[in-house]
Amino acid sequence: MRLEESVAKFLVYLESEKRASPRTVEAYGDDLKGLVAFAKERAPRVLEDVRAIDVYLLRGWLGTLARKHAASSVARKVAAARTWMRWMRKRGIVTTCPADELATPKVRRGLPTLLSVDAAKQVIEAAEGDKPVVLRDRAILELLYGSGLRVSEACGLDVDAVDVRSATARVVGKGRKERVVPLGRACVEALARWLEARPAFVGARSGPADVRAVFLGVRGKRMHRREIEKVVHRYGALGAGRADLHPHALRHTCATHMLDGGADLRAIQELLGHASLSTTQRYTHVSVEQLMRVYDAAHPLARAAGSRKG
Repeated sequence: MRLEESVAKFLVYLESEKRASPRTVEAYGDDLKGLVAFAKERAPRVLEDVRAIDVYLLRGWLGTLARKHAASSVARKVAAARTWMRWMRKRGIVTTCPADELATPKVRRGLPTLLSVDAAKQVIEAAEGDKPVVLRDRAILELLYGSGLRVSEACGLDVDAVDVRSATARVVGKGRKERVVPLGRACVEALARWLEARPAFVGARSGPADVRAVFLGVRGKRMHRREIEKVVHRYGALGAGRADLHPHALRHTCATHMLDGGADLRAIQELLGHASLSTTQRYTHVSVEQLMRVYDAAHPLARAAGSRKG
């Protein structure tokens, strides 16, 4: 099988069988297109027969990447190549998986940005006023912080998925998994005000608006992640002096403030749509000291030990 044909079929598999998000499919495609370009220059024979790929070609590709990209980017490309080649081996396209011999660069995983309660409040309240665009922005901020949505989930939210009466929203997350998230009172009020103003948001020159999307851009189309990122940047600067504020920081802040308020990690995991509890622990900034305080206050053996000491 030709190299480019194999990559194209793999991307179809990700989309149709694995139900990967469009962004994930695009990321895999970009990573593997880089490999195709490298093969055209260094090993043209591979273009005609994907079985000619060996570990030396892959190491050469990653070597060029390491001079231009961060370790996290290189690690993602290693994962992409490994997943693709394992898929080919499973389907009998190749008999071996040279990508399994690649060493994954070590990546230091820093903790995401965290806002204080006061700073989060200032960011949200910076979107103040009755103009439709401000009402839209306020609803976006309330949703990201109040319910911990991913930016892609906010972009994909449909009008018929929001129920202001029951204060819930149906969200489609990673792997196209659907979950229902609760909406706080402030979020419900902000969404209600925006949905009321939404029909008049788009000018006549912009053409018909997207009837399904909750959040619309100035041209009446569903907002893209970059547009929502700009909204967060704007109010991050206005409210907290943080022009670099990212939507994910509001999601992380939501989870951390819930934990500080006594929420159970499993409940936070369900809210955020995490497949693994370990991911939730990272986002919520759980420290050994915090866990020890919870243990000392809640575990019967810890209380018994404390009483013996007294």
